[in-house]
Amino acid sequence: MASMRDIKRRKGSIQSTQQITKAMKLVSTVKLQRAKQRAEQSRDYFSCMYETVVSMLAKAGNINHPYLKAGASSRKGIIVITSNRGLAGGYNSNVTKLITQGNFDKQDAELYIIGKKGREILQRHGYRVREDYSDIVEEPVYADAMEVSKKVLSDFAKGEIGEIYLAYTGFKNTVVHEPKMLKLLPVELETQAGNKGSAGGQESRAPMNFEPAEDAALDMIIPKYVTSLIFGGLVEAVASENGARMQAMDSATSNAEEMIDHLTLMYNRARQGSITQELTEIIAGANAIS
Repeated sequence: MASMRDIKRRKGSIQSTQQITKAMKLVSTVKLQRAKQRAEQSRDYFSCMYETVVSMLAKAGNINHPYLKAGASSRKGIIVITSNRGLAGGYNSNVTKLITQGNFDKQDAELYIIGKKGREILQRHGYRVREDYSDIVEEPVYADAMEVSKKVLSDFAKGEIGEIYLAYTGFKNTVVHEPKMLKLLPVELETQAGNKGSAGGQESRAPMNFEPAEDAALDMIIPKYVTSLIFGGLVEAVASENGARMQAMDSATSNAEEMIDHLTLMYNRARQGSITQELTEIIAGANAIS
């Protein structure tokens, strides 16, 4: 059995760790409330943006525009949103698994990283980081998403990447966070195949006219569409990160409490054994003298 000194030292160390986990849980809870409200308020807009653009392009017929067809390059640009800090359970690893366990060859993947932890994990797996925007994940604003969007679309237009994906964590509620992989470009029109109109169960095929011309309209719409989805992913990722960290710190605090209780019991047993041994020695010494 460990000595009382060792048990007391270990108990003190765990108590110090427990104070840290409690403080981190409190900070994450406060941040979560603000991030949760922001994510819930913006979710409808970004969902509607995605559905509207895809539906519009599905009804517009065949349009010859660079943003609507796969580029000549086989390389895939992946925007990966993780966090800059750990201690959030499986939050970061769940996002990176979408890439490491997905259909993305290391030689063809070009990563646009938002979050230091994702960069570290994916670099260890041998993936190439093309751009790093980790600073914007702390307090994302629309201008940050626009900066990422401009770079990715520029590389797509130049033919350096042929497809654009977004990997992030969708926020459902405080305890449920779902890693998602969304294809931004070329737009997958088949996702609208199941949408039916209200009359006779037939798919709506209202004609789609563009004003100004198709190219000019899409040159304005597609960048806003990509920027909006990136910003929506950032907002939901921040809420998910704080929710995951709050849960992880709550579990760590509970585990620390259990360990402290166990060490307290061990300490009391060791103390009782020490006292019993001292009494035995005193009694044996007294008997020897008499």
